[in-house]
Amino acid sequence: MSHIVITGANGFVGRALVKRLLAQTRHTLTLIDHSFDDTGADPRARRIAGSFGDPTVLDAALETPADVVFHLASVPGALAEREPALGYQVNLLATLTLAHRLAQQQEQQQRKARLVFASSVAVYGALDPGDVHENQEARPALSYGAHKLMAEIELADLSRRGQLDAVSLRLPGIVARPPSESGHGSAFMSLVMHKLAAGQHYVCPVGPKATAWWMSLPCCIDNLLHGATMSTAGAPPARVWQLPVLHLSLRDVLDALAWRYGPQRRELLTFAPDERLETLFGRLPPLHTPAALAAGFRHDKDADSLIAAAMQGSLG
Repeated sequence: MSHIVITGANGFVGRALVKRLLAQTRHTLTLIDHSFDDTGADPRARRIAGSFGDPTVLDAALETPADVVFHLASVPGALAEREPALGYQVNLLATLTLAHRLAQQQEQQQRKARLVFASSVAVYGALDPGDVHENQEARPALSYGAHKLMAEIELADLSRRGQLDAVSLRLPGIVARPPSESGHGSAFMSLVMHKLAAGQHYVCPVGPKATAWWMSLPCCIDNLLHGATMSTAGAPPARVWQLPVLHLSLRDVLDALAWRYGPQRRELLTFAPDERLETLFGRLPPLHTPAALAAGFRHDKDADSLIAAAMQGSLG
């Protein structure tokens, strides 16, 4: 029976991952987050409230050595820009603390952990219009992306030294996040789905031609779980995999929503583009990921499959 630790376990992705893992009874789970609500509590999952970078929290979580750690916790990009000290503390320093505590586990107990790190496409920054490949140079335009990139580099180095077995997965926008969730500059990607599915008007902050990289929550969980079990023999030195994505415009998504919920839903969507937001999140070019596909990662197939999975995933 393996011991799995999840940071950010009460977040959007974390809750879905916990639910999926609890369906597999061979695991014991330790969940870390600042707080937990009472819904979905399960005696098989031990909860620890606190910061994943707090040594006392890590001591408690790793009292039994971890076999797999899913590191999902972070301060989202827009919030990290507004509160840079918070982003620096959580997204960089606490992540490094966690990584080195796991490295100590290997040194002291000869038990190497697989660390699945939820990195981000934010490491790329603004991209040129041409197609992007998975070896695209990282030029982060936000502190969030810079800290994710720094963490990737340190995890790769610890893996090179044999102290960790890290897998860094660069995630795109995951949909459909809860409508009340704040701090994500890409929140429009989820809100357009929630609003039109509910028959509510929505003013979209990017135009209909805006293009983004999309992935549903269930597909994201599939990829995280694959990252935990895949062979890393012959892994690239960077230990980074750019996950496959769907490259869709807002118009593509609107067409799929109208097909699923009725053509009248088109009238509920109006556009008021924010130039800065669209530059960062709405002008993404096609992304090619042959190495990730060959390694067993996947995308959502098409726009309709994305919406079906995203809305099913958002309802738990």
